[in-house]
Amino acid sequence: MSSFMSVFASLVEHLATLLQPLFHASATAAAIVLFTAFVRLLVHPLSRAGARGQRDRLKLQPRIAELRAKHKKNPEALQKAIMELHREEKVSPLSGCLPMLCQMPAFFLLYHLFSSASIGGDPNSLLGHTLGAAPLGGRFTDALAHGGLFGAQGLVYVALFVLVAAVATFNYRRTKRQMALSAAATPASDQPQVPGMGAMAKFMPLMSFMTLFSVAYVPLAAALYIVTSTTWSAIERAALYRDMPYAGAAALPV
Repeated sequence: MSSFMSVFASLVEHLATLLQPLFHASATAAAIVLFTAFVRLLVHPLSRAGARGQRDRLKLQPRIAELRAKHKKNPEALQKAIMELHREEKVSPLSGCLPMLCQMPAFFLLYHLFSSASIGGDPNSLLGHTLGAAPLGGRFTDALAHGGLFGAQGLVYVALFVLVAAVATFNYRRTKRQMALSAAATPASDQPQVPGMGAMAKFMPLMSFMTLFSVAYVPLAAALYIVTSTTWSAIERAALYRDMPYAGAAALPV
């Protein structure tokens, strides 16, 4: 693991060196943003496949409504029938989760890299690299301890919070709009009556704002990954799911 981390650290440093003429002291931060964009570009085919899968699942809704009516008194039979329907039509109910799952190794690798004091027995020099005045290995609590929220380090986080809040607001409005369209297009008799579903539907549009807590908790380098990936997800979903009411709008954005 340590040798793998050393290779990854060298790649980040090499990329930062290439970006140095453009971004100067923030070259490593720019390298992380570019790395995140590269990861998202690699998983984009999975995102497109997830969107196609969602379209296929939407086409099955009339048949699923029939199954609900047929098995309304037998939840186990209903679940089995729905799974069989997906299997017959070769539609995976989990295809939309693949992009997020495939990104997790890259995120945890970056998180570990900027949380480790040493790499391969040598001091981790990447921790001293900065975005503005804030070290990439530091956290929001460190920024608060060095000048407060509006100090030199705190302002870096303020800018990130503003960007995350803007993206979350965009996701919130889009999710609310698509949920309303979906509810209007589906007869009340066809909508599943699941205990707690009403509360979940109210909470779901707010999930994008949870990213604010993630940015505040992880090292700044990992926070840059989250912010970049979240922004990418918002744009990507708006494009891929533009003609599908509610579909995929409230999925986690990382």
